[in-house]
Amino acid sequence: SSTMSFSEAEVQSARGAWEKIYVDAEDNGTTVLVRMFTEHPDTKSYFAHFKGMDSAEEMKQSDQVRGHGKKVFTAINDMVQHLDNSEAFLGIVNPLGKKHATELKIDPKNFRIICDIILQLMEEKFGGDCKASFEKVTNEICTHLNNVYKEAGW
Repeated sequence: SSTMSFSEAEVQSARGAWEKIYVDAEDNGTTVLVRMFTEHPDTKSYFAHFKGMDSAEEMKQSDQVRGHGKKVFTAINDMVQHLDNSEAFLGIVNPLGKKHATELKIDPKNFRIICDIILQLMEEKFGGDCKASFEKVTNEICTHLNNVYKEAGW
């Protein structure tokens, strides 16, 4: 469905949880991507310039990995700011999903992988409550991205 059901309390606690990790957007975004590339090496194939990088250390130092990590976190941050406004939220999710589906041809399962790694990192750094506060957001993001993919013919 296109409507989101976040209570005011859920919105506030999700934003609080997200702020903690977003403070270091570039470092944390990089950590998330490096984990994804290391634990799911097939995901590297989508990034021509990351393909040759094998060590996590090398990836961490890469301006391109860092830049994309920050980009991912910035996009999620935009979504988090609009959890209480379905239209604005979808205004961010839809073009992003469309681009990844049609131009970049990224398998949608990778969104779940990234979201799960973000939740894992939240739990490691800030505990289970932080993770729990953000879980619904990641489900919402993945659900909507998957819907965009279905519409795009995946």
